[in-house]
Amino acid sequence: MDIVSLAAIVLATVSVIGGSILKGAGVKALLSSAAFMIVVLGTIAAVCLHTPASTLKRAMAIAKWVFMPPKSDPHQAIGQIVEWSNTARKQGLLALEASVDAQPDEFIKKGLQMLVDGAEPETLRATLEVEIGAKEHHDLAAAKVFESAGIYAPTLGIIGAVMGLMAVMQNLADPSKLGAGIAAAFVATIYGIGFANLFLLPMANKLKAIIQARSRDQEMLVEGLVSIARGENPRNIEARLSGYLH
Repeated sequence: MDIVSLAAIVLATVSVIGGSILKGAGVKALLSSAAFMIVVLGTIAAVCLHTPASTLKRAMAIAKWVFMPPKSDPHQAIGQIVEWSNTARKQGLLALEASVDAQPDEFIKKGLQMLVDGAEPETLRATLEVEIGAKEHHDLAAAKVFESAGIYAPTLGIIGAVMGLMAVMQNLADPSKLGAGIAAAFVATIYGIGFANLFLLPMANKLKAIIQARSRDQEMLVEGLVSIARGENPRNIEARLSGYLH
């Protein structure tokens, strides 16, 4: 669990509600079913319209990474690669076959299997880099779903405000309703800008950073496997891979 992200969500919520209370508007002023419908449902509709189904499904799958990012330990990964290298030098590449089935990660399993099967270093690199690129492209497209939502939400907030003002204009004959009507009209703007800048856009950027870090870890793995295939010294492999830690 990413405690920082969870704390950020709580802090963002408190900042808006607390600010409303301190300004004298109160919590009730922030509640509007009409504004919620226009901004939230409208944003969902816009995103669904412009996003392919597969990308939308992937976006929903990786949304949890904001709070529960994939486990990553580059130091442990380097240690594992060096161990594989020592085994390969002492017992040959076929000795790594027992490690293939023990890997829970399909990418690592595929790379190790190619190594055991005697794939040429450049073939190994080219095959795995294609997979890294394809996965990164698909995941970044999924992360951009939240970025797109963050772009649409403020615009829909303005639409909600305009619609609210239109309702106010219909009650100009009754001055007692103008103040409350105008206040309600701007709730949609708060929803749109608030959701975009406090939740949606930060989520998109967080996911992009996680995806890039994941690709970097996989690139490090590929470099290690290629070095093993070339028969390089384990110490040299460890020294090279340590550069990824920076």
